[in-house]
Amino acid sequence: MALALQFNGYQVVEAANGEEAVRIATELVPDLIVMDVRMPKMNGYEACQILKQQDSTRDIPIVFLSAKGQDTDQKAGLALGAEAYWLKPFDPTDMPQRIGEILKKYSQP
Repeated sequence: MALALQFNGYQVVEAANGEEAVRIATELVPDLIVMDVRMPKMNGYEACQILKQQDSTRDIPIVFLSAKGQDTDQKAGLALGAEAYWLKPFDPTDMPQRIGEILKKYSQP
């Protein structure tokens, strides 16, 4: 996915786990965050909750990308403030367009 996004002009920063994702997002304040629900040290739900509680990161759109496809999993992610919940497996060639649509939505006044 990172390669597909980079190929389409997006700058990508990766994190090895949930704690690192929160730290990096707090430092860099990216335009969008894509994260898995299942991550070491801190799961995606926990990371999302922390990011949505911080003034500096609360308005960053978050997309969950996960194999956990139960309706309750998706509802939980969206209830925490995620913009979208995409299921694995996915077609990485679709990602740049889908992410572009979200970024466009958030860049409009």
